Amino acid sequence: MLLAVVIIDIAALIFVPRGRKPTAAMAWLLLIILLPFVGIVVFLLIGSFHLPKKRRDEQARIDGLIRGAVSAQNLETMEQDWPRWFQRVVQQNEALTALPATEGNEASLYGDYQGSIDAMAAEIDTATAFVHVEFFIVAWDDTTRGFFAAMERAVARGVSVRLLADYVSTRRLGNCKATLAELDRIGVKWAWMLPVMPFQGKYQRPDLRNHRKIVVVDGRVGYMGSQNLISRDYDSEKNIKRGLKWQELVTRLNGPVVASLNGVFLSDWLIETGEDLRAVAHVPAPELERSSSPDALLCQVVPSGPGYPTENNLRLFLSLIYGATEKVILTSPYFVPDEAMVYAITTACQRGLEVQLFVSEIGDQGLVYHAQRSYYTPLLEAGVRIFLYPPPYILHSKHFSIDDDIAVIGSSNMDIRSFSLNMEVSMLVRGKSFVDAMREVEQGYRDAGRELTLEEWRNQPGKATFLDGLARLTSALN
Repeated sequence: MLLAVVIIDIAALIFVPRGRKPTAAMAWLLLIILLPFVGIVVFLLIGSFHLPKKRRDEQARIDGLIRGAVSAQNLETMEQDWPRWFQRVVQQNEALTALPATEGNEASLYGDYQGSIDAMAAEIDTATAFVHVEFFIVAWDDTTRGFFAAMERAVARGVSVRLLADYVSTRRLGNCKATLAELDRIGVKWAWMLPVMPFQGKYQRPDLRNHRKIVVVDGRVGYMGSQNLISRDYDSEKNIKRGLKWQELVTRLNGPVVASLNGVFLSDWLIETGEDLRAVAHVPAPELERSSSPDALLCQVVPSGPGYPTENNLRLFLSLIYGATEKVILTSPYFVPDEAMVYAITTACQRGLEVQLFVSEIGDQGLVYHAQRSYYTPLLEAGVRIFLYPPPYILHSKHFSIDDDIAVIGSSNMDIRSFSLNMEVSMLVRGKSFVDAMREVEQGYRDAGRELTLEEWRNQPGKATFLDGLARLTSALN
């Protein structure tokens, strides 16, 4: 027994730190040393934070195709009025994802839960060619019934409707079978994202998930954001008992950027099904009408996740925070940053910037909630103003704004899971009109909630802070 423990510990010291951040490596080593047999089994099951090589190679191949298409399109952007640091951020994003920034876009925000689903359903009713739907969670319930009905009407008109749903997160729902049966009945072509089917040769770490939320209609209108296709209480008895309701933010897009958003769907569909839809369900950016309005936006879609060699979203977020000159306002339901993000945020405070963070006062996931709380002390001490969104709401929106004209919105939380383990999609936006609209959303959060002070936080009971610290250790296991 002792010899086995020694062998496990030595092997862990050799293999665990390879290619892993020091904090993650230390967390794994601590687990394996304290619980050798349990720790090594868990590590073998979920220790790899990359998708299989075949899938990563396919993503790289698709990125190469996108780069070739973008080069052939010769998209023009007006870089002369961009700050130099911002130009570099845009170049970084394109280097990592192959997707360019485009100008002449329009975007509007939806903060009403049912309203955003109804707006997407109404958009589907205008479809003449194709509809692409991709969600982390898909459920057929009273909230989404109109969306499903719109897909049915589209299919009846001869429109091709395709849907991607995350395998693990959708299958765990109690009404999953009914949802799939309804998709089949109405004629939607659907497929699983990241299926865990080892006996069919489809296997990766089970908690590497596709967390993206995308709707594209005819390649001319797109929707993306934080919201899943499910009831506001997630059809969960536990949530219903607690009275929990999710608060979201979704953006509707017109313009060349829709081609990039559709490109993310096409890439995911190709990887999951082997079907290349570029010739039949894609409108290239130059063919999409550009807005001539003075409020037209520069937009750049930034996909990220374990299919890429690096953390595209984290690099974007860090670059923007370090480039900010006046203010940084962050909104994330699950805020469990790594050391680099903590340093960027606290350094912004030390540079004299106004920094604010919006989070929920209560949590729906115990470990994440306590891990998040463990960061409040250093943030408050650095000067970050933390605003708590009130119960029974879970503030699930994922966005942030920089200065007066730069923002990011999408599916990515600011936590280690979204940075390393989940496939996400974010959008970088430059335009004062969009940030003004986001400022209104942020003010709504302030009006609804309350500010957490350092004095109040220091009076937290010892039991709570102990749980916070313990959860912080486990959050590094990636």
